[in-house]
Amino acid sequence: MADKNAGAFPGEFPSLPKQERALQKRKALLESGRRLFIEKGYEMTTAKEIAAAADVATGTFYRYFSDKRQLLMALLQDKIDLLMIPEPDWLNGDPVLLLARLLDEHYKRLESVGIHRVLPELLHKDSELAAILQEARRNIHMQIVQGLEQARQKGMTWKDIDLDTAAWSALILAENGPHKVEQSSSPLNTLEAARIICRMIFPPEAISRNGKIEAEKME
Repeated sequence: MADKNAGAFPGEFPSLPKQERALQKRKALLESGRRLFIEKGYEMTTAKEIAAAADVATGTFYRYFSDKRQLLMALLQDKIDLLMIPEPDWLNGDPVLLLARLLDEHYKRLESVGIHRVLPELLHKDSELAAILQEARRNIHMQIVQGLEQARQKGMTWKDIDLDTAAWSALILAENGPHKVEQSSSPLNTLEAARIICRMIFPPEAISRNGKIEAEKME
């Protein structure tokens, strides 16, 4: 999985409150900020509106965050692990079914969190935010490459492909899966996407062999 602690989040965060009531207020501010950013957009949302939606005074907002950008950074610090594609464990089970399941779960998490919808309007304006997300992508890319190297040692991958390029290609396809419906006549079928990715990386016999192993484990 992506390392949510990789890379520093800019801004000096006040120390976390210790009292339960204060923690609940901070949590309410984070949740109302997340909801309003998604509903109205980041630029159109104010700290005053976030405070009102959390049922606290505007001054209370500034007790926990210096501005709405810092609140967004706190949200990302908490949620960035959910924004990144999970690292597949290629050695256990059918790679196609494994990846399809991971993609399904990942896209459902994205929709439940929703904060990814806010990022496109900010990335071209906020270089620090863009750098944080880029570092997270580098980390998960590196982890996927390492997983593929382990699979290669087991004789699972095509011998003549560059694993770094294969991992990059898989990430590009997986990250853009939710946008397929905007560019074609139908939404992404995660099983079909998983088949395409896995056929690029694994010979048919490797997929078949691991599928049989998984079936035997289930018996």
